[in-house]
Amino acid sequence: MLTELIASLHEDDNRPALPGTTRGDLARLVRGYAVALAAEGLVAGETVALAVRPGARSLATLLAAYHLGLRIAVVDPTAGPEVVLARLALASPRLVLADAAAQAVAGWAAPLARRAHLALPDLSAIAPVRTIGRRLPGAQPALSPRRGRLPAAYAGEGDAVVVFTSGTTSRPRAVVHTRASISAGMTAVRDLVRPQPGSPVLGGTFFVLLPSLASGAPVALPARRGLRRQLRSLQPQAAYLTPPQLRAALADRCRFSGRVYSGSAPVSASLLAAVRRAGAREAWGVYALTEVFPAAAVESATKSAYDGDGDLVGSLLPGVEARVSPSGEVLLAGPTAADRYLGEEPFSWVATGDIGRVEGRTVTLAGRAKDMILRGAENIYPGLYEPALHVPGVELALLVGVPAEDGDERVVAVVQAAPGAAESDVREALREPLARMGSARPDAVVFRPIPLAGRSRKPDRAATVAALAVPSRGAIVPERHPGGGKLSTGDVPGVPRQRRLSTDEPSADEKSRTVRYPGWAGEAAAASEELQDRREAGE
Repeated sequence: MLTELIASLHEDDNRPALPGTTRGDLARLVRGYAVALAAEGLVAGETVALAVRPGARSLATLLAAYHLGLRIAVVDPTAGPEVVLARLALASPRLVLADAAAQAVAGWAAPLARRAHLALPDLSAIAPVRTIGRRLPGAQPALSPRRGRLPAAYAGEGDAVVVFTSGTTSRPRAVVHTRASISAGMTAVRDLVRPQPGSPVLGGTFFVLLPSLASGAPVALPARRGLRRQLRSLQPQAAYLTPPQLRAALADRCRFSGRVYSGSAPVSASLLAAVRRAGAREAWGVYALTEVFPAAAVESATKSAYDGDGDLVGSLLPGVEARVSPSGEVLLAGPTAADRYLGEEPFSWVATGDIGRVEGRTVTLAGRAKDMILRGAENIYPGLYEPALHVPGVELALLVGVPAEDGDERVVAVVQAAPGAAESDVREALREPLARMGSARPDAVVFRPIPLAGRSRKPDRAATVAALAVPSRGAIVPERHPGGGKLSTGDVPGVPRQRRLSTDEPSADEKSRTVRYPGWAGEAAAASEELQDRREAGE
């Protein structure tokens, strides 16, 4: 698809591509940067690190690199200097392309940038640096678009993009997508989003922007401020926003048009329903990993009608295959799957780290394997029950395990109420879902904000558990635990002083950790501890 997109760009085309940039402008930038990169002596298969803010120049640089058969390693300035150094040492770039802002973050603006949780090392310690865009004092020499004919397109296969996801400074982990998997992924996005020429698409990732441009639709990046005004003026045919962006938009009383897609973090049925009520014709949750983008999708009506256990993430997209491992982990394969982790063997199946089930081509998740809570002798998978906690008035909800003095874990439901929602109303609405949770019913419910983390701003479970050490208001405990525990007074670690659950002495079977699993999740989780150990170094 990218080859077709580049070939479709003509310098005399005045149709809009991005705000302030025509398709002709983009064609000139792609040609100019391809000529400039070739003049640097770069050849197909070599790696270029990219630390450039989203926009026309970063888009043109990526297309120019792809045209030449180069591999792009994406730099994340939120990862921390030591992590960035370790990651790029693994990728071994021949050249670092950075805008002046990225170089400032690594230099004179570092103290200010740290307040925004941005930090970069001295990029010139990794490889020679060239400045993309306007060059400021102290920046490295510029890589400016050059005159000349567009070099011949690379026609072979090979790596296209390296995206770092997790790991440590001693063992960073990077996903490698090939030219084939990138093209297949963008084709899948095009077929899911169905962009039409001439009408704008709003989105913040290359996976959304490039298929839209290839279909002739102009694209725009979501505004950090003024999203309501942007949505009103653009009236986009489709928009891709992360769940935090959607929640912020709804709180700001934004109105939507066309189709809205969301992913990168769990997307609840209540969030999609709220987007529909705010004007969207369709609202989709997209299940995707860095390793497989996209994998499955579900529309609001289908997700809202689902009343089973777990989180329905929808139907597998064409070409994607799924199965469940003996340990209950969902495995994926297909043309949109990455080739491998950098420095490792190619995938046969991608291990998602998600516990779940696959019925036909429908995937339902029970949560991350590493998020399993062990209370008494029972494995509890939060993803089975968290969707039910998203009742009206709940913006976010997590089920977390809080370590107790006796070495066990207490199960705590942490609820972030939506702006304007009365806590008493939310508490009342939660009573029925809590009663249906059976043996997984939490020991306490705490109302407080849920911290977010990472580029996709996912709910941060570890930070949530740590924050529970600070007294919170509004905690409630079920009147009686379904397993027969007795309520007594005292402190539950991580929960304000209140009535707590003290369970009876475990039986011999329980001491030997013979487990009773709730429903299908039990069969899926039989070997979860082994899976956790195996995935410990991963995401």
